Amino acid sequence: MSKVAWLFPGQGSQAVGMGMAFAAAEPASQAVLAEADAALGFALSQVMAEGPEETLKLTEHTQPAILTHSTMVVRACGARLPRPDFVAGHSLGEYSALVAAGALTFADAVRTVRERGRAMQTAVPVGVGAMAAIIGMKVEDVEAGCREAAEATGKVVVPANFNGAGQVVIAGHAEAVDAAIEVLKGKGGRKMVKLPVSAPFHSPLMEPAQAHMKPVLEALAFNSATCPLVNNVDAARVTEPAALRDGLVRQIPGAVRWEASMALLLQEGVTTFLELGPGKVLSGIAARMAKEAGVEVKAFSIGAPEDLAQLG
Repeated sequence: MSKVAWLFPGQGSQAVGMGMAFAAAEPASQAVLAEADAALGFALSQVMAEGPEETLKLTEHTQPAILTHSTMVVRACGARLPRPDFVAGHSLGEYSALVAAGALTFADAVRTVRERGRAMQTAVPVGVGAMAAIIGMKVEDVEAGCREAAEATGKVVVPANFNGAGQVVIAGHAEAVDAAIEVLKGKGGRKMVKLPVSAPFHSPLMEPAQAHMKPVLEALAFNSATCPLVNNVDAARVTEPAALRDGLVRQIPGAVRWEASMALLLQEGVTTFLELGPGKVLSGIAARMAKEAGVEVKAFSIGAPEDLAQLG
């Protein structure tokens, strides 16, 4: 039986003007923007609409902006979309997924991801950490290269995002990330891209952010999810409040197991993937992984009202 998964993007998919097409066309989306501004106590809507880009790129603004855009899509279009059998979100997108599944209120989530962004940014001074995408290498080779670089430098570098479709993102101390890139070049790696981020997300260097966020998340009210969430840290189906909360705590320094999450969804019979919010990265990964597995799927990204026409 054909099943549906709603996917929610993470940091890196933001752009000035994000969500504004929905805000102009859909009263429900306008209401989400107003709710975000009221919950945060400042005009996030203005930052999303007008930038400047450097302000939007600040982690404490990026994370609530992406959550807000995704929620705008869900509130405006949810009744017109096939209902999800599963939800999943990449890193901060897990919060968007939990809002969509009724496990968190939007107001709570948007306040929490702003605090998460601040905690992750302040955990490591700017310039101390780095991230890089390693494209076209086997996971085990990337893992071995990180271990070798960590031993050589005495610093931290680990796989941070197992994204699938031949991409692994590594994170850690800047000198260890640079060393890992050189090691991986020696192992035949051809494409390594340093990422324009200000902190080494999803690495052990984020443990101070985890310590800050743990009591914040423990104080947050969770409901059971209306459909299973496939979480980042375990790539497992979860619905109950305690497990949902625990996954958010552990994902801060833990790797994003996106490839395993998508593999689970394909195993569960998902044949329609809808990426809700800014960007097209996750729907693209789903389509490529399905093709590699010999499974026929439909994968769409919906970030503006005109994108609904794809669904027929």
